[in-house]
Amino acid sequence: MALQTQTVSDNAIHAAALLLAQTAKNAGVPQDSLDRFLRAGYVPQPRQLEFHAAARDCDREGGPTQIGFGGARGPGKSHAVFAQAALDDCQRVPGLKVLYLRKIQKNAKEQFEDLRRAVLRGVNHTFTNSVLHFPNGSRLFLGHFKNESDIDQYLGIEYDLIVIEEATTLSLVKYRALRDSNRTSKQGFRPRIYSTTNPGGVGHGWFKATFIVPARQRKEVDTRFVFGTVEDNVFNDGDYRKKLEENTGWRLRAYRYGDWDIAAGQFFSTWNYEAIVKANLRIMPGADAWCSLDYGFQHPTSCHLFSEHDGKKLVIDEHWRRHALVPDHAVDIKNMLARHGLTVGHLKGFVAGADVFNTRGNESGKTIADEYADHGIKLLRANMDRVNGAAYLLKLLGRVESATEKAIAPQIAISTRCPKLIECIPTLQHDPNRPEDVLKVDIDEDGNGGDDPYDDARYGLMFKPKEWATIY
Repeated sequence: MALQTQTVSDNAIHAAALLLAQTAKNAGVPQDSLDRFLRAGYVPQPRQLEFHAAARDCDREGGPTQIGFGGARGPGKSHAVFAQAALDDCQRVPGLKVLYLRKIQKNAKEQFEDLRRAVLRGVNHTFTNSVLHFPNGSRLFLGHFKNESDIDQYLGIEYDLIVIEEATTLSLVKYRALRDSNRTSKQGFRPRIYSTTNPGGVGHGWFKATFIVPARQRKEVDTRFVFGTVEDNVFNDGDYRKKLEENTGWRLRAYRYGDWDIAAGQFFSTWNYEAIVKANLRIMPGADAWCSLDYGFQHPTSCHLFSEHDGKKLVIDEHWRRHALVPDHAVDIKNMLARHGLTVGHLKGFVAGADVFNTRGNESGKTIADEYADHGIKLLRANMDRVNGAAYLLKLLGRVESATEKAIAPQIAISTRCPKLIECIPTLQHDPNRPEDVLKVDIDEDGNGGDDPYDDARYGLMFKPKEWATIY
């Protein structure tokens, strides 16, 4: 009987090994990486295998150089990135120099010691003065930062690989500065950065734009992102998920579900990307179409095309451009309409913010609206009521079902052709001096952020085409 039990156990182990090997192969993990992991006693789980495959894809000429892993808390992301750096990269590339950055927290040293003992228990190494030394000359420097200024001590030093835990605690300026230190002279190894993080923090916006948006749109070039949740880690204790679900508001959505469309103080907290963003939206035969515009030069000019079908507002397409004049915008807008078989003459209306009707500072006496009219685009004054506009969009967004509230289906759909609007809406905050209004925010020096797409879309959503005769 004992022999039979041992035989069954051996068969189960063999089957599990075959399943792991096949799962790793399907994920794209090279066999040599898997062999190193298993020899060290590290058995990666499926989501971790996705990360390891992305990390090794950095070896490929033209492959990515920035790999992110995370979202919700608890998917085993710290374990995975440390294993990738220490068990695979440092072992296969002699003399590799790694900077492993961690945010200083209570018991940070103890946490790292636990991680080191768990991952490197089967690997020959020494750890002195915050540096891991491996027999082949590879070194992993453990760095800590409490404030952003602490990052400066690592700048200007060459690191083949940089690992950043909790990347959204850094600003884009500091992240870019670290990238400048990410270079190598090692033959056959391309410099790279591995990042782990949760939604939220000072770096939420740039991280989302850099990693999350390309991953959602399946347009990743230099980046890869692996989405993970607590369900992806079988080693979490049974109460961990329950503890995460005790959070409320944006913390619940961020820590439990890894929702990147959140922020503390978020105005449009019912935004749901999966329910609202749709591909291939089109104007149905016989349906009304109209446009809205928010003008700018230093600020972008933003324009959207709208329609309505089956009681739902549809945002069909988007034009967004900085540092361009009215004739250039007019051409782009007409091209946008042409993509949908429309001309300006098909529109029920074209609304714009009040500033385009202002003559101040214009020696010719012509308004921006006059200039657009010269190109066949007659602009109407938009409804500028900010509070009612924000409330109306909240109503259109609906609500996802929760433990205390029933779901309300969205009454709006936004096309994937509108990336600026999709990026903008979930980032908007309450105005602390007028909580029922959205806080005004400008774009940064790189043209990121800003509330211009929202203002433009608000004009269009408040327009009621049934109240207007066709004016073109």
